[in-house]
Amino acid sequence: MTAQLWCFGESGNAYKAALTMELAGYDWTPVYVDFFNGEARTPAFRAINPMGEVPVFREGDLVLSQSAVIQMHIAERTGRLLGSDRNETLRWLMFDNHKLSGQAGPARFLLNFLPADRRPVGAAEYLQGRLKAAYRVLDDHLSSRDWVADADPTIADVACCSYLFYPEPFGFDRKDWPHIDRWLAAIADLPGWKHPYDLMPGNPSDRAPKEDA
Repeated sequence: MTAQLWCFGESGNAYKAALTMELAGYDWTPVYVDFFNGEARTPAFRAINPMGEVPVFREGDLVLSQSAVIQMHIAERTGRLLGSDRNETLRWLMFDNHKLSGQAGPARFLLNFLPADRRPVGAAEYLQGRLKAAYRVLDDHLSSRDWVADADPTIADVACCSYLFYPEPFGFDRKDWPHIDRWLAAIADLPGWKHPYDLMPGNPSDRAPKEDA
């Protein structure tokens, strides 16, 4: 049975679930969510996920939301990417959710997808400050190891890297963080890795105004 993932290319949280399935060799297909035109707020989507968020995973009668839950399900189902120390994997999964993605997602949205006159004053700068502290923790951690939670890649790596592959500027520059830079290059070399805009439908170019032919 092929699993479905409601997602769109610009969602770092959806990328965590999509990339986990791709690296684990899971049979899945994307279902595009037109987030920027309000599809996640429609009754039809809320019937799938009352939280009105992507990603949403469905396989048969099983429906899961929240990226970390989906990642854990895939890791446990396939026996891949969980790591030898489940608690350590979960520790870094939660670090990402609270310290990395929890700041990077809003910062990237404010600076790239929201008009400047609608941005709360100082909000992006505040988030960027918190992100720098998180980058420092991650960079220091990776200074003496190849992967975040184990000797091999885990879903913690997939979670922590998710927003760091996006091209839109939001306060992250790989050259400022050499150990993160090396780690991201290693992730991109994994069999099955794909950039979020190649892995999921929907990216900024799809929404850009097109010139008349």
